Amino acid sequence: MAQDNLTAVLYKTKDLRLEQTPIPEIADDEVLLRMDCVGICGSDVHYWQSGSCGHFVLKEPMIMGHEASGVVAKLGAKVKSLKVGDRVAIEPGVPCRYCEFCKTGRYHLCPDIQFCATPPVHGNLARYYKHAADFCYKLPDHVSMEEGALLEPLSVGIHACRRGGVTAGHSVLVLGAGPIGLVTMLAAKAMGASKVLITDILQSRLDMAKELGADHTLLVTRDSQEAELVKKVHELLDGHPDISFDASGAQATVRLALLATKSGGVAVLVGMGGPELSVPLAGAVAREVDIRGIFRYVNEYPIALSMVASGKINVRPLVTHHFSIEESLEAYEVARRGLGVKVMIHVQPRDSNNSTGFVNC
Repeated sequence: MAQDNLTAVLYKTKDLRLEQTPIPEIADDEVLLRMDCVGICGSDVHYWQSGSCGHFVLKEPMIMGHEASGVVAKLGAKVKSLKVGDRVAIEPGVPCRYCEFCKTGRYHLCPDIQFCATPPVHGNLARYYKHAADFCYKLPDHVSMEEGALLEPLSVGIHACRRGGVTAGHSVLVLGAGPIGLVTMLAAKAMGASKVLITDILQSRLDMAKELGADHTLLVTRDSQEAELVKKVHELLDGHPDISFDASGAQATVRLALLATKSGGVAVLVGMGGPELSVPLAGAVAREVDIRGIFRYVNEYPIALSMVASGKINVRPLVTHHFSIEESLEAYEVARRGLGVKVMIHVQPRDSNNSTGFVNC
């Protein structure tokens, strides 16, 4: 096995370095992966720029990356579900499997979960990375490595829609057309929502949303007044949304979610904003608007894979920029500046593990 293990390591705020690290030794229930695609998430940019994301704080050097796919290079002694050469999507959070949350099926809330690139746990933006075999999902031949990496953000959108209870005929509002807002919109449409309105402050992202299937878009400007936005939402949807998703985390969008949602409806808070917000809570409570938070995803990777493999959801257009691992710093700068939707880093030459004749993302 080649000894090259070029790795992206964040030492401190705005100090991301490419360096060689040892190839990991695997346990009996793990696999060694030759990494292929690693997407850049908003949380990655937060750690790089500010050293924290929510209440997670970088205190020591950390390998970046958690939206990923790779190829099995070596099997642990007890691994029977995979074989060397399998192309896999990597669910980045591995729980303890023994606590109350794990035993009741909500393993994403496990207090001891080891989640890639969440301090102090290392991520997978490296040539080689080890992972629990049962959190690796074999990709069908027709599913690309890029799509495998995109199962991670898509799982967030699916979890949000399941928390919100999206089903056939629902009218849905999505606030924020960044990557998470877009996958939430895609998931809502796939689950049967009849109308989806998505908002953003950038027309380019709304154009992308329209191409991906949004029924309505609404550009929000600095001059937009809250009451007028609520009225416009109701006009575009021909009524109040049954379910609203805040995919921004900004106080203004959280407020709009609570104000616009129908009485008895659901407001799902997906975006990670400030620790405290000023919101119209009394009105939402009086109208029995259910306010639900989400944290990552749970049991949704197989659903995401099935939806992508069947063609129910097309995530390929989300990838707007491609870089090699040697260009990681440039890739992170593009992501920081918000120049595209999803920035993908190719640890191996692009398409080297995709089926012959596959159409690029």
